[in-house]
Amino acid sequence: MSVEILFLVSLLAVLTYAQETDFVYNGFRSANLSLDGIAGITSNGLLKLNNDTSQAQEGQAFHPDPVQFKNLPNGTVKSFSTTFVFAVRPPDASVRVNGFAFVVAPQRGLPGSLAGRYLGMFNETNNGKSSNHVFGVELDTIQSPQFEDINDNHIGIDLNGLKSEKAASAGYYQDNGEFNNLSLISGQQMQVWVDYDGADKLINVTLAPIHVQKPKTPLLSLPWDLSPIINENMYVGFSASAGSLVASYYVLGWSFSVNGEAQALDLSRLPKLPQIGKETSKVLTIGLPLMVLFVVSVLILGAVYVIRRKRKLAEVLEDWEREYGPHRFKYKDLYIATKGFQDQELLGAGGFGQVYRGILPISNLEIAVKTVSHESKQGMREFVAEIITIGRLRHRNLVALLGYCRRKRELLLVYDYMPNGSLDKYLYNQPKVTLNWMQRLRVIKGVASGLLYLHEGWEQVVIHRDIKASNILLDTEFNGRLGDFGLARLHDHGTDPQTTHVAGTIGYLAPEHVRTGKATRSTDVFAFGVFLLEVACGRRPIKRGDTEDVILLDWVFSCWDRGAILEARDPKLGLEFVEEEMELVLKLGLMCSHANPLMRPSVRQVLQYLEGDLPMPELSSIGISSAGSTVGHREGFDNLAYSSSVAESLLSGGR
Repeated sequence: MSVEILFLVSLLAVLTYAQETDFVYNGFRSANLSLDGIAGITSNGLLKLNNDTSQAQEGQAFHPDPVQFKNLPNGTVKSFSTTFVFAVRPPDASVRVNGFAFVVAPQRGLPGSLAGRYLGMFNETNNGKSSNHVFGVELDTIQSPQFEDINDNHIGIDLNGLKSEKAASAGYYQDNGEFNNLSLISGQQMQVWVDYDGADKLINVTLAPIHVQKPKTPLLSLPWDLSPIINENMYVGFSASAGSLVASYYVLGWSFSVNGEAQALDLSRLPKLPQIGKETSKVLTIGLPLMVLFVVSVLILGAVYVIRRKRKLAEVLEDWEREYGPHRFKYKDLYIATKGFQDQELLGAGGFGQVYRGILPISNLEIAVKTVSHESKQGMREFVAEIITIGRLRHRNLVALLGYCRRKRELLLVYDYMPNGSLDKYLYNQPKVTLNWMQRLRVIKGVASGLLYLHEGWEQVVIHRDIKASNILLDTEFNGRLGDFGLARLHDHGTDPQTTHVAGTIGYLAPEHVRTGKATRSTDVFAFGVFLLEVACGRRPIKRGDTEDVILLDWVFSCWDRGAILEARDPKLGLEFVEEEMELVLKLGLMCSHANPLMRPSVRQVLQYLEGDLPMPELSSIGISSAGSTVGHREGFDNLAYSSSVAESLLSGGR
């Protein structure tokens, strides 16, 4: 019975001792460390390995109880792990001072160490002797040729002497393998991990700034069996030496464990480093003025930014414009809607500006914003007034002009956003995406309906002057909407139009408009006739050739003249069309494009033909012949002297 009791007592003693070999200090205010030399603990719990004396001395601090590293005197050293947070503050950043070391030693205090040298660990006679049985990790800030140091800022693994078995410049490896240098005497807090694997006989040393997690790659890795060096029971602690130059060596926290990983330190509980008088003085004399200068600079830059932004967003608003009220948009709203007119919002560009997609900030309405440069001050009032008048037009087959904004010499016109863009891209630019015949016919009828509203259905007659596929926009259901009223002109019903200059796009211009410069409802019908042929044939009005240009109107006429008008249809349609409808559209296109304006139908008649409410007359009965069509048409273009700027309408391009 006594033997069993003796065994339990022995087991309890072993367990108690094993518990004592694992410890953690989050600050040393209540720690019972064994201090020697000039080492001490500050009032707030910092372990300081030196005092403020300038005499050559050493300072050591050890855990008071021995640590059992082996089960037997000649056994294998167990695995152990330690981590600590430190900071070294020299008297001046340009001054090099001695470093310090983590030590595993056979006794506390390291008796016989030389004051002011050898990091407080050895002396001239015992340095490097195997009888020392000392394992250390030095954090050295002086390059000593005597010990073959690699530089004056390194970490080394020391075995019985200060000539390191392996050393590396202070720093740490990021997870991507990049190496970051650290300065041991920067005064900044850093953390060290020392791990020994008893099974693999491997020593790893890792360094990192505080608050940086332990790097996966150690700074030092040395395969070495510590069994000949470390005895069964050893003491663990820190050692430093102080020379004539006073430096401060601080340890803020320390954790140690045998046969396991050292417990992580609670960084939030570590004591604070003291403020240094010189540092405080520098903060007041240098940092504070710089901070004031910085704040003043920020305020000045902020004021400049606000002023420039106001100027950038400034608009021109004259008294005569105030009457237009709701049609006037704020430039700031359009700037926000288009994200500052960034390129990713750009929908298209024409000869006079760009078109941007935008979303109004309050209503979330999708819009298209056309920027127009207007260099001429003369006529600006009339131009804006006419744009706003056209903005009153409302029809399901017209692109609604919602309003405008005038800023310096720039006009911004705001339209309904058409998500499917312009018709021309489905005819030419996207051969894999085309409209079927039913969709094309619906677009034709829609445009004819919108044009009838312009000519007869509104309070004034509106001459569009630029009817073409690129100015027909498609809504979400691919309904055609006539847009781009930048060249439109208005006059009262029963009066003659007053325009006397050519405007429009080559290939759509009626011969008499080219000769006289007068745009009428009949010239719009001519352009609509070319548009009919463009949609039905899938070809541009003028096809540039190497030797000769092919005019679409002449080519369709030649097909009709030889009795094969359906050969002019768009080949992309295949056989998916109604022959009677296709023939009607092609013949109507020739009829509307008659060289004689008196032989062209009105838009109302055109719509009646398309809807089947009025029978389509034979072309020969209205005087269309080889002489009547082609000669008259060619006359108009052969005599045309036309500037390139006119060829682009004011708002051309997809939206």
